[in-house]
Amino acid sequence: MMSAIKHYLRSFALWELLQGLAVTGKYFFARKITVQYPEEKTPQSFRFRGLHALRRYPDGTERCIACKLCEAVCPAMAITIDLAEREDGSRRTTRYDIDLTKCIFCGFCEEACPVDAIVETRVLEYHGEKRGDLHYTKEMLLAVGERYETQIAKDKALDARYR
Repeated sequence: MMSAIKHYLRSFALWELLQGLAVTGKYFFARKITVQYPEEKTPQSFRFRGLHALRRYPDGTERCIACKLCEAVCPAMAITIDLAEREDGSRRTTRYDIDLTKCIFCGFCEEACPVDAIVETRVLEYHGEKRGDLHYTKEMLLAVGERYETQIAKDKALDARYR
């Protein structure tokens, strides 16, 4: 009987509302931790998975040997590879496409690659106005790789040190 009266008085006094306002008041005057995004950036891990890139060897030849492991392991089926055999007997890709609207950025393609040809960079600021803008071709991926090769090499060195 006493607990029923106590419950009635608490509901009449809007006890839960007062508890919520107390939490709000506690954080109202606390130091803010908001990051003003375009001007301020938070630190990123060297294992961050962002925009894909295809890498080249230091002599300029592309690393991809067209083994198609990345295409096979991709759970979203976002990678499409066509290959051709060269005069020297080596295989190289004629087509390497990634549809970033399908990609779930799991990193399986990077893990499966035996020659570190496909990597995910730290680049997170990319967008597309139309769906086709996020369909990256081999040339586009190679251009991303050339642009960010120094950062990719540093991240790979750090990753090897922590394994």
